Amino acid sequence: MTALPDWMALPPEGLSTAEYEALPEEVCSRIKIVDGAILVAPTPRRSHQRIARRLANELEHAAGPELTVATDVDLRLRDVPLLNRRPDIAVYDSTLPDEVVLLPQHCLLVVEVMSPGSVTADQTDKPAEYAAAGIEHFWRFESDRQDDRRLTAFRYRLDPTTRLYAPAGVDTDKLAVSDPGELRIDFESLL
Repeated sequence: MTALPDWMALPPEGLSTAEYEALPEEVCSRIKIVDGAILVAPTPRRSHQRIARRLANELEHAAGPELTVATDVDLRLRDVPLLNRRPDIAVYDSTLPDEVVLLPQHCLLVVEVMSPGSVTADQTDKPAEYAAAGIEHFWRFESDRQDDRRLTAFRYRLDPTTRLYAPAGVDTDKLAVSDPGELRIDFESLL
């Protein structure tokens, strides 16, 4: 049996912000922190990565110079207990310097591409966390379980009164939106 690395031995209160920031980048890129606990994330399937990359390219083309689009980037939702997610795509204020931690107030939109191993997190946990953090838009892309060549996008917009996401639309095969920006995508181009 292989011993766990030292960084996985956590105190009862979980991993702190300072301890997380001291970890090597190659470790941070494969983990998420939820309530101070380390969640090791498997590398997504190639189809997942392809969809996320192509969608990010479309979003970047539509975003304009005031927004930056990044894939698989750290997003600090809370410091105590530490809650750090890595959305598949984040669209955020382009004036944010690279060395500054990405926080919810910098983000306009986060997107998750659902994988078989992330159903509960992508459908329940992450939307609740992103909404509580105040991120205005959340989109989730799901492959049809019967036909993985068919995508559906579930779009949500933050209700500022309840701080919960309200449905903003469900799109199958193609997407045409004007909020948070003008974007038209034929989902076949993402596959």
